[in-house]
Amino acid sequence: MPSSPVDAHTGRVVIGGSTGFMGRYLAPRYRAAGREVVTISRSGADIAWGDQAAIDSAVDGAALVIGLAGKSVNCRYTPENRAEIFRSRLETTASLRTAILHADAPPALWVNSSTATIYRHAEDRPMTESTGEIGTGFSVDVATSWERALFADDLPATRRVALRSAIVLGHGGVLGPLRGLARLGLGGAAHDGRWPISRARRAAGTGHEFAARRGSQRFSWIHVEDVARVIDLLERTPSLEGPVNASSPNPVDNTTFMATVRRVLGARIGPPLPRWMLELGAIGIRTETELVLKSRWVLPEKLEAAGFTFSYPTLEGAVRESHDRPD
Repeated sequence: MPSSPVDAHTGRVVIGGSTGFMGRYLAPRYRAAGREVVTISRSGADIAWGDQAAIDSAVDGAALVIGLAGKSVNCRYTPENRAEIFRSRLETTASLRTAILHADAPPALWVNSSTATIYRHAEDRPMTESTGEIGTGFSVDVATSWERALFADDLPATRRVALRSAIVLGHGGVLGPLRGLARLGLGGAAHDGRWPISRARRAAGTGHEFAARRGSQRFSWIHVEDVARVIDLLERTPSLEGPVNASSPNPVDNTTFMATVRRVLGARIGPPLPRWMLELGAIGIRTETELVLKSRWVLPEKLEAAGFTFSYPTLEGAVRESHDRPD
């Protein structure tokens, strides 16, 4: 269950994109701390996207705005899905920015989702906020456009943070599908390999190029409770702004990640999955192999400098909690 924030601030919290994995975790957490929470989503929330007057009213006088909205990237990168991935992020971020621009009492802090995928495929060294290299391709274009939308316009009274989150673990999320695969004996490491990339996919930047070998691609991750606690830290620490990597200080490789999932679930069998099998499987379940084959090696430089202590610093503890498996 979500914990209550430690030394929480007071004041209204506005959560845009409240029906997703993170929003469903954060809203009850803030309410448990006694804070007023206003949610925005396409449906099932206090306010619907598109009702700019209501969004303006909610943001005016709020203490914290959190932007989480965006179509999931766990889909095939068709032209229609690519357009919706961009639109869902840029329009909702612009809506929050407009509300802050119009506010008589603007929020002190606006935390908006970004992604650690903004960095290049990295097998040689980790990416930090100060030394990380921005990558190329569709996913990176989404991330950089999202951050530009966040930092556009002059908002002198509002500090802005782009939360470059690694893969978020917790009850549900990415571990849900992996649980079923592991129990079927399909929880092995994802092995990259050569695969034809069409001219159209190459032009769109959606074709993954063969790079890491034998499951060596890095897997950066963070537990959902630590994401919530990072936002608590951001409220308490006025010096933190701009891009912030939300990632455990202990990333692993794909082989270790999948072995940990199998061990926690008691799934003994998990042979490696070659690229051809991954590609066919991705077509079948309507997703993209980049999500498991890109090497994301990210370290939380700013958080560690600010003295942040992770509740789940190691992968095994995070996976066990996510599956209700005690040590």
